Amino acid sequence: ATFFPQAVWVLLGLPLMLVLSRLPPMTYKRLAPTAFLLALILQALVFTSLGITSGGNTNWVNIAGLTGQPSELLKAALIVWMAAMLANRIDDISDYRTLMRPLGIGVVLALVMVGLGQDLGTIGVMVMIALGIVFVAGIRITHLAVVLGAVGIAAGLMALLSPSRVSRIMTWFSGCTEEDYLNGCWQIVHSTFALGSGGFWGVGLGNSRAKWSWLPEAETDFIFAIVGEELGLLGTVLVLVSFIVLAVSMARMVRAQPDPFARFVTAGVMVWLIGQALINIAVVLELLPVLGVPLPFMSVGGSALLSSLAAMGVVMAVNRSGAVSVSQYLARSRSRQR
Repeated sequence: ATFFPQAVWVLLGLPLMLVLSRLPPMTYKRLAPTAFLLALILQALVFTSLGITSGGNTNWVNIAGLTGQPSELLKAALIVWMAAMLANRIDDISDYRTLMRPLGIGVVLALVMVGLGQDLGTIGVMVMIALGIVFVAGIRITHLAVVLGAVGIAAGLMALLSPSRVSRIMTWFSGCTEEDYLNGCWQIVHSTFALGSGGFWGVGLGNSRAKWSWLPEAETDFIFAIVGEELGLLGTVLVLVSFIVLAVSMARMVRAQPDPFARFVTAGVMVWLIGQALINIAVVLELLPVLGVPLPFMSVGGSALLSSLAAMGVVMAVNRSGAVSVSQYLARSRSRQR
């Protein structure tokens, strides 16, 4: 029921990624404000009659029969917009006013739009993206500490305002009991069962038992547990290695890229995809409370997959155009080391 719709999104996303990878970086820089504004407008649609509420979160829209999460597009647009803003103000990054406007206003507006839909997991990912980009841009540590403090206070207040979040957090701290089994512990207990039953080789691709009504959100938030059950420890290690290779490759691009705009875009996409993957896997391994964050490139979801592939296309575009200068930069670095 989910394979063929997801396959269609893959067939749409891969050509889109390749097309976006051929566009000049200046196109993204020029269109960044417009793309960010359109993404905010799409996010606002979740509060209209087109919006859909699921699991206590209002973060989906249904337009002409197509359902998606505008916040996924907002993540990509936020990265490109922040990169464009900071690239034009790179010499003033130590001035707090550079972070306040328009950068701070835009980021806060995006977070508020998503926060009104009660999607704390997406807010956490967006905060990571914003902090990662300004850190790479060279923000002063004192300013970063102030921002982190404000984010921590805001996250604590949002968590306390939701009884379900408080319950999940308290369950994570205190551990599962028999009384919690049918409520806050059902997902995490059956996720652990699925991982443990896979052994080293797994039970075989498609042979999972947990995904048949035992593990809620098995195809999205807890897909890593299904990978562990069907493909075993070997499969989960391969998934981890894949994300590690992606992280190392993108980190090298960030380090080697002399163009600020390309460097910030690459850093933002890296923090988004790798950070979100780490959160998803940490939830499955009971290292974090349940946050409802999908696993990039693997969880079912057309808008999430399309946005992730599009973001990778943008990363390829901004780094492809600077391939010669990056090579020169690496050559100079090696000569200095000698």
